[in-house]
Amino acid sequence: MKRQTSVLTSTSLVTALVASVILTGLGGAALTASADDGNDRTRATNVIYLLGDGMGRTHVTAARERYYGAAGKLAMETLPAQGFVSTYAVEKLSGQPGAADFKPNPVTDSASAATAWSSGVKTYNAALGVDAKGAVVPTMMELAKKAGYRTGNVSTAEITDATPAGQMSHALARGCQGPVYSDAACQDLSITGAALPTSDVRVTPIADQIARNGTADVILGGGLSRFDAADETALKGQGYSVLGSIAGQSTATKADLASASGAKVFGLFNKGNLTVEKTKQDNPSSVQAQEPTLSEMASKAIDLLQKGKSNGNKDDRSGKGGKGFYLQIEGALIDKRSHANDAAQTLGEMKAFDDAVAVVKDFAKRDGNTLVIVTADHECAGFNIIEKGTFTNAEAGTPPANVDSGNTANNSTPTRPSNSKDAARSTGIVNGAGAADPKNFGPATFRTPTDAAGVVDGSPDAGLWLTYLSGNHTGADVPVFATGPGSEQLQGTVDNTALFGIVGRALRVV
Repeated sequence: MKRQTSVLTSTSLVTALVASVILTGLGGAALTASADDGNDRTRATNVIYLLGDGMGRTHVTAARERYYGAAGKLAMETLPAQGFVSTYAVEKLSGQPGAADFKPNPVTDSASAATAWSSGVKTYNAALGVDAKGAVVPTMMELAKKAGYRTGNVSTAEITDATPAGQMSHALARGCQGPVYSDAACQDLSITGAALPTSDVRVTPIADQIARNGTADVILGGGLSRFDAADETALKGQGYSVLGSIAGQSTATKADLASASGAKVFGLFNKGNLTVEKTKQDNPSSVQAQEPTLSEMASKAIDLLQKGKSNGNKDDRSGKGGKGFYLQIEGALIDKRSHANDAAQTLGEMKAFDDAVAVVKDFAKRDGNTLVIVTADHECAGFNIIEKGTFTNAEAGTPPANVDSGNTANNSTPTRPSNSKDAARSTGIVNGAGAADPKNFGPATFRTPTDAAGVVDGSPDAGLWLTYLSGNHTGADVPVFATGPGSEQLQGTVDNTALFGIVGRALRVV
């Protein structure tokens, strides 16, 4: 059923949340919306947070070798501050790290990870904008909006999906996206004990929240089918320029984006997730090819936010108009194509994401006072580069032999026979000779810039051999690259909850 929704304003919600945060603290420290520690070194006019969903260290290396060669660099790899981010989640009803009831979960999903960097707390997988016990916590985008910053949210996923929704909503279950409410999708009795009234924000469909709370000034991505005519009315009532038609379920196009203007813009370019770049490139006359690239959305979002900043923020109720902006940009399809173990499309989405990083890097260089952070929410699928001409355990008839069996201290039990391929599981290169076999676990191979002329993707002579461990997330730390004020805080290893404080200090909202 379509629930009856009240207008949930960002200002009223965040005011209450900030008041609570000041009293109780978040992540062990009290926060205010205008903290001033006298340290200007970490302060930035703008913050742009780029998230490659599912992007592990090997995704970065593989994309570099594929497109620029082993000695080349992706745009993100040229940023001066580099490190790693730990990504673990917690179980339902867990306390925060250090608490007696702390119960970690080694592998996060996108929702709990988004809550970690957006709100500075650990939570359970599937939760958005609430802690592991179900308490609502403010998001960085809400805090930035209240403090007078312009805000933007860009994704190649449905805009109601976990990563973008983590900045603009609060939900017990990430599946409560809309357009209709259902108990199954939205309630979680293991957290609340009893069903919450549908007026509670935590069980309000995410699309309803986004269309009514005004948290982001510029919203670009996919997910048109999550919204309905009432949502379009609510958006227009707040002054948004809506590209395409929500009521008519007509998606916007890149031409619509190019001509868009105004302080508030809402544009969705697909009824679901946006189309992978490789498909658009292979089908240039298709309807999907009219979708903008992530780079085009990033560039336009920056332009719209900049123009709005120069004119002052008319929605700023803090009396501090003319501040900078906070923008989140997600390359979502890296994760979705890694889940599918599609190496060709994974690489294409890595390139598209890095192209957006290049756009942001160029802007930050011109601006001179923008903090840029490039990272991931988690690694997906155990993406690996293997030695040319070799094979993986997934293709093997037996596990690897113990090559040190002569040393009794290192001898495995039981002793393994020699490792060899299983002909039924390894029928050739998966994007080449073995492409027609759905049960094939062979690697995918790709030409690199240093391969000899005539070498093609899918051949045994290609220099880059790629494979996957699984179709699921892993618990590996993910890379982070940064530049701008305060970026030195990301040297080394930090937890994903620390990103909340780094961004918040840069914007002077924590």
